[in-house]
Amino acid sequence: MIAASASIVSSLLSLYILVLLVRIVIDWVQVFARSWRPTGVLLVLANLVYGMTDPPLRWLRRVVPVLRLGGVGLDLSFLVLVFGIMLLQGVLALLH
Repeated sequence: MIAASASIVSSLLSLYILVLLVRIVIDWVQVFARSWRPTGVLLVLANLVYGMTDPPLRWLRRVVPVLRLGGVGLDLSFLVLVFGIMLLQGVLALLH
C-alpha cells in the first residue's frame, strides 16, 4: 500500500515538474518577445500554470534570498523548488 501511494505521489510530482517547465517557457517567451500576450486557450493555460506554481514560488521567495551578482539579482526559488521536488521523489523511490 505504501509503495503504491509513493508511486502515485511521485507521478504527481513529475507532472508538477512538467508544469514548472511550461511556466519557464512562458516566462522566457515573455522575456524575449515583450509584446507577446497569451490569448484564448493559451491565456487559460497560462493562468492555470501560474495558479499552480505561484503559491510555492511566492513562499520560497520569502525564504530564499535573491543572489546578487553585481547589478543582477538571481531568483533561486525556482531551482530550490525543482531540486526539492526531485529530492522528495528520490525519497519516495526508496519506498518502492
